[in-house]
Amino acid sequence: MVHVGALPGTPRSSLPLTQIIDQACQEAEVYKDAGVDGLILENMHDVPYTVRPGPEVTAAMAVLSAAIRHSCPRVPLGVQVLCAANQQAIAIALAAGLDFIRAEGFVFSHVADEGIINACAGDLLRYRKHIGADSIQIFADIKKKHSAHALTADVSVAQTASAAQLFLADGVVLTGTATGHPADPRQLQEVKHAVKIPVLIGSGVTLENVSNYLDADALIIGSYFKKEGYWANAVDPDRVKKFMEHISKLRG
Repeated sequence: MVHVGALPGTPRSSLPLTQIIDQACQEAEVYKDAGVDGLILENMHDVPYTVRPGPEVTAAMAVLSAAIRHSCPRVPLGVQVLCAANQQAIAIALAAGLDFIRAEGFVFSHVADEGIINACAGDLLRYRKHIGADSIQIFADIKKKHSAHALTADVSVAQTASAAQLFLADGVVLTGTATGHPADPRQLQEVKHAVKIPVLIGSGVTLENVSNYLDADALIIGSYFKKEGYWANAVDPDRVKKFMEHISKLRG
């Protein structure tokens, strides 16, 4: 996970875009050199998020994505634009030659810290078709972290995953309750039995607990790869290297 610096126009913005690009490319190189299987670019430093990020965010993320695509031409690369800016992410991915996006609010509604997020699958897939971006995969969060799911309390995580599959997601992302919090391994098994599409773990994976998630099709790791395991810190190359060596041994 490449967490780019706060983008121009956001509350914590302090760096010129050229410097943000340089830092992001350096992070991507660390991951690439350690042998990660893919990367996701995310504007996580743009707190507080808005459900309608401005065109300046889309433009900056497109430039950043293109730069990392150039730096890592053979690494599967995706993008997420917070908060729930999924059409913007599709447009960015198409413009920059990326492979996938991570989407919030794909099916069902939930209450996030940014407000109410409504399902977007119908509009998003029509937009993808309209701009000729069918090759870009969509990995959809289910029962997303940092959110209340009282609105769908009678819908299980497995049922949510099944709905995402029905609505043509290319994969689903299972998380814990917050950034850095581990997903429930029992829910992983429930979801794996409920769908035939890939199931990704999207938060809380560490060197110590990764064995709980070996049945997942992919692991999205951000916080653990940072210094002291905190998402806002710089990438710690030693953590990345040790984790990848450990995973290699587990894979046999």
